[in-house]
Amino acid sequence: MADFVASYVSGIAALFIGNPLDLLKVRLQAGTPDTAPVRPVVPANRVTSLLRGVAGPALICGAFNSLVFVSYNRSSDLISSLFEAKGKPSLYTAWTSGAIGGLAGLVLSTPVELVKCQAQLVPGTTSWGIAKRIARNEGLKGLYRGGVVTAWRDSIGYGFYFWSYELSSRYVQSKMKDDRGNTSEAMKVLLCGGVAGVVTWASIYPLDVIKTRVQMQTGNESTALLRSSDTVPASLQRKRLGATQLTRNAWKTEGAGVLFKGLRVCCVRAFMVNAVQWAVYEWLMDEFRVKKE
Repeated sequence: MADFVASYVSGIAALFIGNPLDLLKVRLQAGTPDTAPVRPVVPANRVTSLLRGVAGPALICGAFNSLVFVSYNRSSDLISSLFEAKGKPSLYTAWTSGAIGGLAGLVLSTPVELVKCQAQLVPGTTSWGIAKRIARNEGLKGLYRGGVVTAWRDSIGYGFYFWSYELSSRYVQSKMKDDRGNTSEAMKVLLCGGVAGVVTWASIYPLDVIKTRVQMQTGNESTALLRSSDTVPASLQRKRLGATQLTRNAWKTEGAGVLFKGLRVCCVRAFMVNAVQWAVYEWLMDEFRVKKE
């Protein structure tokens, strides 16, 4: 229960801190008006636009983070009990358990990412309105558009996420010591959390670019009509492309660099967000341990 609450709160804190840079990342990934599947038309001159798309994720981001962390902890305990001696889990266990946690979170991450991407790119829309429109027009299946790419992204990404946090924690523990041989716990958590975030996004960024482009396609609805329930004229209809075709088109028209567009912004965001997320998580876990004792 403690890890559920701690990860829930830390997930919400990370969301609000990282959303402005996440918005910029999505805009960069979307491409130019000539190459993007859907033209991003969000005005960039309003402070409130920096929080665009955060309402929907805020409601369930904490639950998603809890699902990932709880799945990781339980998987790590199980794998360690079956294949390892008592003590810290191996780096292999950390990666495998992280991948399992990422897949467990897929049930929430795909709908949230889909709604968030479209809310961030289209003005005058709400997360709830977009979710209702997709569910009404395409059913539950529509909310899981891009699910395969997201599954690959989350499983690989969270594998490296927990692996890099464990690896960097061990390194910092052995190197960053004061005169008394103690390590600053706060500094360790902030640094290792930030490093874990950067390593994670660097490892799966091309998948995230393709995921964004898959999910920003509106299919039989033009960008201008996203808020309307009217039937879209045949002249405005656009066939959705799969991840493979989108990758080929992007590579052909924009070059290989398109798969890393916005990576620097993403890494800056990843360091800040995950440093805070791990700090909040570890702090709350320590508080729960103290109360338990």
